[in-house]
Amino acid sequence: MSDQRFIIEMGMGNDLHGMDYQKAARRAIEDAIRHSTLPIFHSTGIDFSEMRVAVTIGVQEPEALDCAALAEGLPRGRATVTAVRGGQNVTNPETGETLVIATAAVEAFLPDQSAQWRASAG
Repeated sequence: MSDQRFIIEMGMGNDLHGMDYQKAARRAIEDAIRHSTLPIFHSTGIDFSEMRVAVTIGVQEPEALDCAALAEGLPRGRATVTAVRGGQNVTNPETGETLVIATAAVEAFLPDQSAQWRASAG
């Protein structure tokens, strides 16, 4: 049985003074998560452990991220984090300081529930 995506949220995070890609990525994930709630679990009795979470983080230097540490920070589900080139680095011309902007797409998947939902709808 294949998984079905039931939510996708986007977020943005930054580090304004430390050029810390990890911090910006963590903030982008937190931003995306703050935009959603998942009442489906309480409504249906599905356990959170059945949820697979796939996060894609875009930063200018994806190799600078510790994806395993970012995945451990997710509050629910079985999470994976993939880093890709994206986001932005913006340099302040007055100070030479680089501001790091990260973007995140957080997708959540469940095993196909259509058979159970059809059976309970009657």
